[in-house]
Parts: sequence; C-alpha cells; structure tokens
Amino acid sequence: MLPGPFQAARALAATRVLEAPDLDEALEILHRDPVANAFVATRVEAVGLDPWRLGGEMWGWHDADGRLDALCYAGANLVPVGAGPEAVRAFAERARRQGRRCSSIVGPAEATATLWALLERSWGPARDVRAHQPLMATSTPVTEVEPDPLVRRVERAEIEALMPACVAMFTEEVGISPLAGDGGLLYQARVAELVSTGRSFARFDQDGRVVFKAEIGAVTLGACQIQGVWVAPEHRGRRLSETGMAAVVNTALAEVAPVVSLYVNDFNIRARAAYRRVGFREVGAFMSVLF
Repeated sequence: MLPGPFQAARALAATRVLEAPDLDEALEILHRDPVANAFVATRVEAVGLDPWRLGGEMWGWHDADGRLDALCYAGANLVPVGAGPEAVRAFAERARRQGRRCSSIVGPAEATATLWALLERSWGPARDVRAHQPLMATSTPVTEVEPDPLVRRVERAEIEALMPACVAMFTEEVGISPLAGDGGLLYQARVAELVSTGRSFARFDQDGRVVFKAEIGAVTLGACQIQGVWVAPEHRGRRLSETGMAAVVNTALAEVAPVVSLYVNDFNIRARAAYRRVGFREVGAFMSVLF
C-alpha cells in the first residue's frame, strides 16, 4: 500500500542528501556489512560524498533520535544500504518525486523488493526483474581446484583484444549491448580503468583471443567483489570458469582484500556450482530491477 500524503511527507523529511561532514557516519554504515555494501563502499572510500565525484547523490535516512542509520546511493544505479522498512519507504518517496534517473535498482533482496513495490506504479514497467541473486563470499585460498596458470592480469596493450569479450559478457548478462547510447565510450573507459588498476584478469589463446575473463569490480577495506566472469562459448564445458576463478580468487585474497565476493543469478545453476567448487558460500541474496 502506498503511503498517504502526510506519511509520505514525514518519510521524506527523514532523508537528505549527505555532504562531506557526514562521511564518517556514512562509512560506519557501509562497514557494517562489507560484503553486501562493497559496490557503494568502494566509491565512497575512494572519493567521499561529493555528488560530482561520486557519480550520484548519497541519501541518508535518520531515525527518530536523529541518528544517520541508512543510506541509498542514487546514481546510474539506485542502491539501498542498511535500509529497514521505514528507511526504504522514505527513499522510495524521494525517488518517486525525483523521477527515474537510474538504469537499475540493485541491492539486498528484501530492501530492494520493498523499494520496487513502492516505485513500480510510477517507474514501471521494468525490462527485467531478478528477484533472487545469491550473494557469495570466500576468505579461504582455493585448494580443491588447480588455478589456471595462464590466467593473468590484462595489460594495457591488450584492451582492444579484451573489449569483444567484455561486450559479449555484458550483453549476455544484461540483455542489451553496452555500446548503445554513447557508442560505448563510458563502458570502454570503465574497462580501461580496470585494466590500468590491475583488476582485470584473462586467459588468451595463441591467437590473442580471450578464453576466460573476470574483473575485480569493487575494492574496499574489508572485501572485494568479482564481476564480469565469462568463458568464450567454444570453450565452455571444460571447467575453465573453475580454474580461472581459482586463479583470480587466490590473487585477490593475497593482494587485494581479505574477503572475495560476487553475486550470481539464481537460474545460473552451472555458475553457482562452479563458484561453490572454488570455495564460495552463500551469505545473502541480492535483487536487481533492470530498466
């Protein structure tokens, strides 16, 4: 049920756009669950709360005692953080009044489901709703699967060879090409950033084509998050995702963060099984609403 005008106004009054003096409190909320909050925390830890540098606003919700108790990142994605029912209602009201500016809503399944239920009437229909995406994590180096010795960090000179695999992965996963709209300029810049920071990994064949790839998309003080896992279609069924992920996970644990995480569509049974074989265990669930 949608809130009445009085309830909506009261909920909205409990939220505001956070600013630099709120940084410590915002980080405290983000660090309560470093695995679930990795996507947002990596941005805030890197650039703070300035909307221009953050790529969007950070909304804060205050409890009855005036304490900052929940967040919502409002940029290309709308992401609730640590949000209970009251906070979600407040964020939904702010989002409804602002109008949809994001390409997706993504976050912990319960909060995201409530947020979407409140926004669907004004923001719908969605292009796709993925209601249950297991959130998986590991803090233990892989020993049961032999890491692929040919998986390594991608070099800057290899970005052009990497791009077709990145585009194929994105299109398979999201359902639209990342080259649409601006011709892929933003996406290519993001791929280049991951390569230049040593967070893009791949195995190439003798002809320089990508066989396996994955990126560490988010890095925080407490955890990192792997994204973009992809195996070339002609090489699938050979357990390259397992050996490739073993190599990436071991490097990430040794050099990047004490916990490695990812989330996966629940219908991707093969991927979930492969991740379990390299030590990942389910620690929660995400939900994504794609526009």
